[in-house]
Amino acid sequence: MNEHSIRDIVIVGGGTAGWMAAAALSKFVGHRARIRLVESEAIGTVGVGEATIPTIATFNQMLGIDEDDFVARTQGTFKLGIEFVNWRQVGERYFHPFGQFGHDIEGLSFHQFFLKLAREGKCADIWHYAPCAVAAAAGRFARRAPDPRSPFGTLPYAFHFDAGLYARYLRDYAEARGVERIEGRIVDVALRSHDGFVDAVTLDDGRAIGGELFIDCSGFRGLLIEEALESGYEDWRHWLPCDRAVAVPTANVGAPVPFTRATARAAGWQWRIPLQHRTGNGYVYSSTHLSDEDARATLLANVEGEPLAEPRHLSFVTGRRKRFWHRNVVALGLSGGFLEPLESTSIHLIQTGIAKLLALFPDRRFSGVEADEYDRLMRSAYDGVRDFIILHYHATTRSDSAFWNHVRQMDVPNTLRRKTELFRATGRFFRYDDELFSLASWVAVMLGQGITPARHDPLVDGLDEAQLAQAVERMRVAIRQNVAQMPTHVDFIAAHCRAA
Repeated sequence: MNEHSIRDIVIVGGGTAGWMAAAALSKFVGHRARIRLVESEAIGTVGVGEATIPTIATFNQMLGIDEDDFVARTQGTFKLGIEFVNWRQVGERYFHPFGQFGHDIEGLSFHQFFLKLAREGKCADIWHYAPCAVAAAAGRFARRAPDPRSPFGTLPYAFHFDAGLYARYLRDYAEARGVERIEGRIVDVALRSHDGFVDAVTLDDGRAIGGELFIDCSGFRGLLIEEALESGYEDWRHWLPCDRAVAVPTANVGAPVPFTRATARAAGWQWRIPLQHRTGNGYVYSSTHLSDEDARATLLANVEGEPLAEPRHLSFVTGRRKRFWHRNVVALGLSGGFLEPLESTSIHLIQTGIAKLLALFPDRRFSGVEADEYDRLMRSAYDGVRDFIILHYHATTRSDSAFWNHVRQMDVPNTLRRKTELFRATGRFFRYDDELFSLASWVAVMLGQGITPARHDPLVDGLDEAQLAQAVERMRVAIRQNVAQMPTHVDFIAAHCRAA
């Protein structure tokens, strides 16, 4: 520690974002800084995101979390991808698996020679070559293959869990490492007169909690980043018109499956997230195209089990802050922005914000260089996810409602338009900067939504077609045989991480 080191960190708000931040900061800077988290039991958390993507494994490993204990204590299940129903047309479905499709041959992407063989009827549908899609369809799961020699032996996976229990789990972790939780509702924010930095927050009982670095996890309100510092917000509702959600938990019907389901409805889409003790359900919709009452009725008419609580309504504005790090405040989670949970990216974006903060951690001089770079990286992260979610809506052929007509015909960001046009022409794809979704994810959604390239990469024609077809068939058989040896999802949970 030097004379300029940050010695006092205040996290405003709990929930998933607050306690993820508290856990990570306690692990990496808790030895040299006091960390306090202010939250009020009277203020509820949103908790719509109970599904994750594989990057969460990095966060767990960073904290040294025992995975089986974590899954059991959060009533968790495993996730191999997302099934999309009714997105291109009513009655159609496709799967966005984690991981890759097959494997490349002589430096050429699998999907390129798949496109050639598929046109000639010499291979199966592309999802037969994705281990996670095959395992999900079979209801099977394993962290590692029974045969360690198999090239398809490790499944990338994520989790479904109870968001409230996850926050509780991380709270226990953080408090065990010295984080102090302060109960109270913030009624005022004091700014320093000479530079406008946040000096302290005042609670409803009169206590003032001062700090040097503030982490805003106060939710949509943005208590520090927006109400106090007026950082500004970029509204994306012209691209992502859904601005409401209604959520309800239901009793499980049958064994929990190892995937999330997203079913398109007349004015949005419905999620289904299976946990050990219940199933999470919700309808994300556009209030311009559907009333709250009709959304509630549609959701309740389409859940599979008995409702366990009254449906909860939520309102939001899709978009992001113009600044995520302003003066001595860093916004995480809903304070920084909101993208609907279609691709389960909410927790990933919190994790990204924490990782970038640790990589750019300031001292009390706050030079501004770190904040500028943090903002650039976070804007890029949000923009990349935004484009991927817009793709699901825009690449539809549905014309059965005003909502689907709108999203099909709307203008899209130039970054998405360029990607789509390039893929539609030759199946080529280039990842921008360090954006989240890889080639395999874009291939899954592009092909699943009916964007079929006009031609394949001409370099594929240099490979022997018969040998190519044989190699692809060997991949399909190897994946099928490997999955057949895996335990069922339910048996795996029972053997390793069943909740108490």
